[in-house]
Amino acid sequence: MIKLNDYLYKGDTVVKILHMFSKDLKQSAIENNNVVDLAHSNCLLQMINMLEHNDFLTEQSQQIREFYKYMADKYPYLAFTFKGRIKSLIRLEEKINGNIVEYIYDYHCKTGTYPSEAEIKNRIGRIKDLIAYRIVISLPECHLKPGENKEEIELKYLYEIADKLPMFLEERGFEPVLSGIEDVSATIDERYRPYYRDYIEHPNSFGYKSLHISFFDNTSRSNIEVQIRTKEMDDNAEIGLADHFGYEKRQEKERARREEIPRGENIYFDDAYDRGIMLQQLELSKVNVNMFGAVSNTLVNDGCGLFRGRLILPYEHLSRFQNDLI
Repeated sequence: MIKLNDYLYKGDTVVKILHMFSKDLKQSAIENNNVVDLAHSNCLLQMINMLEHNDFLTEQSQQIREFYKYMADKYPYLAFTFKGRIKSLIRLEEKINGNIVEYIYDYHCKTGTYPSEAEIKNRIGRIKDLIAYRIVISLPECHLKPGENKEEIELKYLYEIADKLPMFLEERGFEPVLSGIEDVSATIDERYRPYYRDYIEHPNSFGYKSLHISFFDNTSRSNIEVQIRTKEMDDNAEIGLADHFGYEKRQEKERARREEIPRGENIYFDDAYDRGIMLQQLELSKVNVNMFGAVSNTLVNDGCGLFRGRLILPYEHLSRFQNDLI
């Protein structure tokens, strides 16, 4: 089985690792007639193209900056940040394999059978966040009147911003992509509900909350994802899931999936499961990748986008009126 872990110890660059990994994976897929690994390899090629031909990011981030300027004018009392990044190689590999495992497991639990190769390939093709932008908002407590609830007011502004974003970006060449989720949010404007995934009204089992929407950038011919959340939601996503309880819950879920589908019944599940487990067990301090260093799996200096992703833009806006009520 071809796996990413085997390419991380020779001091190569991330781009070279991607080239070698995707090439070997494709060759193995052809030799073994494995169409899922072939789709996996093609997904890696998308990241290669993005890293090698990224001139479009300057123009793209400039368009995103226009919404930042709009928010700075419209909501001067809010503090917020705009962050942009290209997904890291490790996170991409985790997501590809995680999507395969989750899809096959859920399908088997519902039907007692396994999905077709075409259905699994389609699951890989649904990854739309190789480029992602995040909007994080916060209302300074000095703006609250006595008795007001900070969380309620922030949510009001969050959904208001979410309603403004699609049309704003459409006017600048970004086409919203249907989410494919039937259980849509009633809080979002009905015109844009089909495009959003609302993890605020429907958080996952770890309490993750955020609004997600994908766009197709007609200029660069690439997909992007925009996430909108409050500071508290961002804290939970960035540092809240690393606690012992979250770790134990993830381990329980992995064991349940393995027990549901015994080894040998589905090669696509077996390969994706094993690759995912190996990535979870990766000791970053022993990895030798150019421009990457780690003391542990939490103390990481990532200058190449292997683990944390490559930063596109940071924009920060502090509330202008620190002593005025809204």
